[in-house]
Amino acid sequence: MSDQANIPTGQPTTPPAPAPAPAPKRPAITKHRGIIALVVALLIVALCIYLPYLFVAATDDAYVEADTVTVVPKVPAYVRVLHVSDNTAFSKGQLLVELDPRDYQVAVNNAVADLASAKAFKVNLIAQIDEQKHKVAAAKAAVDSDQATLTFANQQLVRYGALSRSGADTRERLQLATSQVEQQRAAMEHDTATLAAVKAQVTVLESQVVQADAAIAAKQAVLDQARLNLSYTHIYAVADGTVANRSVQVGNYVQPGQSLFSAVPDEVFVIANFKETQLGGIRPGQPANVRVDALPGVVFHGHVDSIQRGTGSNFALLPPENATGNFVKVVQRVPVKIVLDQSRAGARLSPGMSVIAHVIVHRPPWGLGWLFN
Repeated sequence: MSDQANIPTGQPTTPPAPAPAPAPKRPAITKHRGIIALVVALLIVALCIYLPYLFVAATDDAYVEADTVTVVPKVPAYVRVLHVSDNTAFSKGQLLVELDPRDYQVAVNNAVADLASAKAFKVNLIAQIDEQKHKVAAAKAAVDSDQATLTFANQQLVRYGALSRSGADTRERLQLATSQVEQQRAAMEHDTATLAAVKAQVTVLESQVVQADAAIAAKQAVLDQARLNLSYTHIYAVADGTVANRSVQVGNYVQPGQSLFSAVPDEVFVIANFKETQLGGIRPGQPANVRVDALPGVVFHGHVDSIQRGTGSNFALLPPENATGNFVKVVQRVPVKIVLDQSRAGARLSPGMSVIAHVIVHRPPWGLGWLFN
């Protein structure tokens, strides 16, 4: 059976097909080319993200601030006219509020009258001094006349004394001459006392003039204060700004120090609370960029104005006392003031807005400045 199976049948037989050659193996690096490209791309993205932090100190703990002024009256009065309303923009020197001035105008009028009375009193004193000086001159002339009369009486007494001793004249004549001497001496003493009195009166009047000058100065001060109080009934703007937080209405009776509204100036700045570990490279004058949450895509340029001498917690109402209890070290934050370079930037920014601040602590390499805008 086996031999018959091996006898050829006369038909040609096909040789078996050769086995396919094995495919050549690819290098190992070509297998991982996609992975390497992905890793390189990720590295480039990470470098673009983290490269700015090598040259920039950034924080999102930052806010727009302004030197807001609270408008308050200095005198009590009723509000007569209110020239502004909510969110009204105003210019420097513009009249904002008018208070009722009638009481203060009356005070000015009274002060003017009192001052005029004090000045008239001084004029009267000066006239009295002039009159008294004439009296002094008259009294001095009377004393001079008495002196001359007394001298003549003494001479008569000497002559009549000699005649009486020689018997050429009567004793009665000598007694009359003696009496005249005494009378003239008494008259001279009287006129001398009168002269001293009128001179003393001049001194009194001159001292009253000094008092009158002091009274005039006091009355002038009262008038100045009255006029100043009258001027306080008109409240003017000290800078360009906008009304905010208004709490006053026409007809309200306001007291000194009472808040009427807040005047928000157009000039604003940014307070960025950087970590104390970021302050090593921050210096005044360095450029800064500010992004405001309310204005996405808008970048404001500025520069570092100053760095506060003290952390925020150091000036808190209840500052931390690390010497008591358990101590946990917390990274502190220090306020940094950033002034915006754009003029009128405050027209788009309001105090309290949240911002993200970037301070360029090192100049970026050439061609990478776009990463910091």
